Parts: sequence; structure tokens; C-alpha cells
Amino acid sequence: MILRVTFLFVFFQTLVSAQVSEFPFEESSLLWKIEGPGIKKEAYLFGTMHLIEKEHFYFPAKLTKIVEKSEALVMELPGLPNQMEAMKYVTLKEGSFFDFFNEEQTDSILVWAKEKMGMNEESFRATMTKMKPFVVVQMAVQLQFIGKTESYEMTLDKLAKDKGMQVYGLETVAEQMSFFDNLTPEQQTRMVMDGLVDGDEAIELAQKMQVLYKGQHVDSLFMMIQEEGGVLSDEQSTFLDQRNEKWISQIIDLASKQKVFIAVGAGHLGGPNGVIRLLQKQGYTISPVKL
Repeated sequence: MILRVTFLFVFFQTLVSAQVSEFPFEESSLLWKIEGPGIKKEAYLFGTMHLIEKEHFYFPAKLTKIVEKSEALVMELPGLPNQMEAMKYVTLKEGSFFDFFNEEQTDSILVWAKEKMGMNEESFRATMTKMKPFVVVQMAVQLQFIGKTESYEMTLDKLAKDKGMQVYGLETVAEQMSFFDNLTPEQQTRMVMDGLVDGDEAIELAQKMQVLYKGQHVDSLFMMIQEEGGVLSDEQSTFLDQRNEKWISQIIDLASKQKVFIAVGAGHLGGPNGVIRLLQKQGYTISPVKL
């Protein structure tokens, strides 16, 4: 997807003098306005947090009004995934969940399942044998925050449906799951064991990230992911940089056609290769909006 040919000359002129923000941002925000070649209507970029406690959930009336005035909503996924469809992406095609772990690691996982989920060994094995390791990571995270969270994706999806907006996705469920599938077996093992063993540390880290998020410090969030993200920080190029690069042409194309509200994880906004600076490198002006 590219801009129309009629905008190429203007695009080139702007690209030459593109202003890229220094790192870190002097002024930060969760909401940014996109302006530049080919964008004739309002276009906004917003950073979400996929799992956030209610006390840190930030969705002021001004944000609601901006969303409702948009013609299309763009998220990482095109709406909420169908649970039955999603199941096929978390099920192993061959082998077993337990093939990823040695005997000692398996014992630790079984103890965790008993203590945290009330599942005995027989029940856990029956449930998890054909599941990908990623599923246990998700279960561990959800257990920490069960009943205490809000969802930006659900809130935005409902607003869009109530207003009859088109909802676009920058990725598919299959693409998102492939990032985990492409991790080595050793990396997948580490992801699970880190998630279970460092439960208290993970809660503390989540609290710090939520405070930074509510303070709208997207560069600081990016730096924390780099420093504390474990396997995710090791694979930053795959989980963040490559995805950001891929999204840029889609964002430009969609923003050139209609009023759009684009919402992606806030960790994708900041950093030298974040969506904001990548758009600036393409000649676009990205301005923070006060909420």
C-alpha cells in the first residue's frame, strides 16, 4: 500500500526536511496527531496497554469524542478475535507441551498449577498436553489480574460498532502468534519458566509499567521493555521493530483515505524505531495531543 502518485512529489520534498524527534521525547503523550503528505482528514495515533488494571485505565471524555468523530478504527487486530478461531493458533500440530521442559521444570509447572489454579497433575496434563507454551504464560498473567482489568481494545471496538465505523487490523491473529512460534524451543521454555518463577517480580514490573503508561511516557515504556522484557527484549527486532516497519505503509494508506483513529500498544510508539519516529522519517508531522 502506497500513497497515490499525485502526492509523490510533495512526499519527496517533505521527506528531505523531515524532523525526527530526539530520544527521549521532550514532551510525551499517549495521543498523537498525524499530518503530512496525502493526509487531508484528521488522523490520530494512540498508545494502548493490552492488559491494564482499572485504576490505571485512562480514557477521558476528550478521547471518546475524538474516536467517535473518526470514520475508521485501526488496531493491531481487526476487532476482537473469535475464541474458537484463536484456539487453532494455540494448539500444537505435533508433539506435546511437556516436550519443552525437563523433569525438574515440569515438576515446578505442576506445583504452580496446583497452587495457583487448583489443578492436579492429571487435570493439567489433560488440558495442556496439546497447548503451546505461550498459553501458560497467558494463564499466569491473567491469574495475576483476574477481575481487576479493563480493555482498551474492547472499549474501542464497542465505540466503533456503536458508530458503525469500519474496523481495520494491521495484523492477523495468525501473524501475531507466529512471533511466538518462531521463538526457539529454548526461548519458549525460558518464557514460561520466567513467568512462573518470577511471579512477584512480574507483578512489580507490571505496576511500574502501568504508572509510566498513565504518566504517558512512551519512550520510558520502550526503555523498560528493553531493560526488563526478558525474551521480548532479546527479540526486540521481531516483536517491535519489524512490526513497526511493516505497519507504516498501512497507516499512511489508511490515513490518506479517511478520518482514522489508530490504536496500538504504547510500547510500539516510543524508541528510535517506534511508529512515531518512523512516520517522522517518512516526512510526517506527529504532534502530541493533550488529554
